[in-house]
Amino acid sequence: MYKVYLSLGTNLGNRKRNIREAIDKIGEQIGVVERQSALYETKPWGYSSPNDFINSCVMVLTAMAPRQVLEATQRIEQEMGRILKSVNGEYHDRIIDIDILMIDDLVIDEPDFKIPHPLMEERDFVMKPLKEILM
Repeated sequence: MYKVYLSLGTNLGNRKRNIREAIDKIGEQIGVVERQSALYETKPWGYSSPNDFINSCVMVLTAMAPRQVLEATQRIEQEMGRILKSVNGEYHDRIIDIDILMIDDLVIDEPDFKIPHPLMEERDFVMKPLKEILM
């Protein structure tokens, strides 16, 4: 079993419901959601928008391989209506964003998949909720 730490963010629609729905889908499609941080309201990071975010982190126990977890998080984003992905530092408002922060103590450095998440320590909206649930 892997311990997977995920960051969740949303700044469109009913933000609290979006987080709840994402966590439900993570529980259904990835594994047991063992821990969840509080919800944090934050300003957009890396771009301007009038829409504030709600962010949270969860820890999931899963038997899925890391690449399968990545595919599952991307599928959940699509199921919830996310169309645009952030590319080359160009960010957009989004109904849901699910980032894999860490998977146990694994290090993965592939062109489309980097663990631990390379920008997480620069983002208070990630680190504050993550610190709540670290085991």
